[in-house]
Amino acid sequence: MKRTAVRLFSTVMGVTLLVSSCFGTAWAKELAPDFVELAKKLKPSVVNISTAKTVKPQTQFRRPFSSPFGNDPFQDFFDRFFDNMQPRPYKQRSLGSGFIIDGGYILTNNHVVAGADEIKIKLADGREFKAEIKGLDEKLDLALLKSDAKEELPTAKLGDSDVIQVGEWVMAIGNPFGLAETVTAGIVSAKGRVIGSGPYDDFIQTDASINPGNSGGPLFNAKGEVIGINTAIIAGGQGIGFAIPVNMAKSIIPQLREKGKVTRGWLGVSIQPVTPDLAKSFGLSSEKGALVSEVLPGSPAETAGFKPGDIILEFDGKVIHEMSELPRLVAATDVGKKVTVKIVRDGKEENVTAVIDRLKDGGGDEQGEAAQDKLGLTVRELNKDLASRFQLKETSGVVVTEVKSDGLAQEAGIAQGDIIKEIDGQKVANLKEYEKAIAAHKKGQVIRFLLKRGDSSLFVATKLD
Repeated sequence: MKRTAVRLFSTVMGVTLLVSSCFGTAWAKELAPDFVELAKKLKPSVVNISTAKTVKPQTQFRRPFSSPFGNDPFQDFFDRFFDNMQPRPYKQRSLGSGFIIDGGYILTNNHVVAGADEIKIKLADGREFKAEIKGLDEKLDLALLKSDAKEELPTAKLGDSDVIQVGEWVMAIGNPFGLAETVTAGIVSAKGRVIGSGPYDDFIQTDASINPGNSGGPLFNAKGEVIGINTAIIAGGQGIGFAIPVNMAKSIIPQLREKGKVTRGWLGVSIQPVTPDLAKSFGLSSEKGALVSEVLPGSPAETAGFKPGDIILEFDGKVIHEMSELPRLVAATDVGKKVTVKIVRDGKEENVTAVIDRLKDGGGDEQGEAAQDKLGLTVRELNKDLASRFQLKETSGVVVTEVKSDGLAQEAGIAQGDIIKEIDGQKVANLKEYEKAIAAHKKGQVIRFLLKRGDSSLFVATKLD
């Protein structure tokens, strides 16, 4: 009896191990792609991007005096001495990544190539080519380059970032810290991340190792398709990287090729999230949608009859689950298109029809961001996310989110994270007041800012070119 039981147990265990061995191996292969073959196949389409740009020093030395007696025998000496002390322009070099899509076109990040005088790309096989910028999009941080290669180059296939799932295997290839052709792997950690980098945040979060130099490189799925463009890391964070969904890039590539820039749709509303308390106050059963806090004068929203307090539930047939979804949908809408917007007003659902206009360069958008090209800075209205990002105690006002190199704002000493309290003695509490104050100045006039930086306040001034 015991021998029979032992034989039966052994048989069952043997069958179990056999099934586990067969099906377990197949299951493992399905979950974990062959990264060796993927790397061999995909590395040829990834490029190392090196750039150089001329930087003009800000500090200028001036002669301390001039002679009141006309011909000064020491005049030539002092002129030569102080001229030699003038800081000279110098070349600033940087490295990044990119990938070839077709016809010698290369996709990368805007911040990798913006302002570059020289751009070179290097392929995995060692070939080098010069490249030029064909189009830039600061809001999505994307750039399209064109190489001068005469021969056909290996290309990467663009996938569908809308269908990726959290937990899915991904692989990044790039040049972190200048180490070319570095391959890292991980999973999709999250989707739809908003990290306060711009008005259209919708990042893929991954634990595939991403470091400085990876910017602009591709994030591949297990099929070898590009599903993201590696873009951002969190300072001090480990195992956290972010990529722009490739579908966002695919929607603007034709415009970058044809026009060199992107034209976006504009509705003309300022919006905010629907919190649990606000949802209750409006009689809503959930926190879905985008709450209209302001309707901009002369905007399509004003023409359509939008009012502060309206809650946008759907835009052009697409449900608005979170506030951050609306700016992306509006921006992707063709200018002149008539759209139906479902709203809740006074507790009742109704449809409003609006004709989308063009978002003007440097103008505001549905998240309240304004890029002032003539100053070289970008500002946004403060919220909890931005306050946390810049470690600010205040949660309202206007904060500087970006300062362009060699711009008037940088020369004046304005820095990222500064809160603009006043302009020429006038208080600035929101984006509308900021834009009004800036628009009141003309070329040659001096603008004075009162800034809050940390626990201190300081004045800076600059003259408009």
